Amino acid sequence: MNIKKRYFNGGPVCEVTFNLPFEEAEFATTVHIVGEFNGWDIYATPMKKLRDGTFTITIDLEREREYQYRYLVDFTKWEDDHDADKYTPTPFGDSVNSVVVV
Repeated sequence: MNIKKRYFNGGPVCEVTFNLPFEEAEFATTVHIVGEFNGWDIYATPMKKLRDGTFTITIDLEREREYQYRYLVDFTKWEDDHDADKYTPTPFGDSVNSVVVV
């Protein structure tokens, strides 16, 4: 599973860990998660590369919301999250955004 959620007793945020596995970013140097939670800023949220080639990041997100996002690999290739809670069409109509529900 590429998304892990940790809820804290009635707290206002959920700790969400996103993982892009090695198989989906095999030769990547950098991966950024880009979405509504960071204003779609392609530089704002770089992910950490683990020894096994997986990229990971943990973000605190406000509960009872949905957030659209995508992964940007080496600033050239967009990747969907195959374990997203759901998907929604982009405003451009040529692809979908991944959605996490917290």
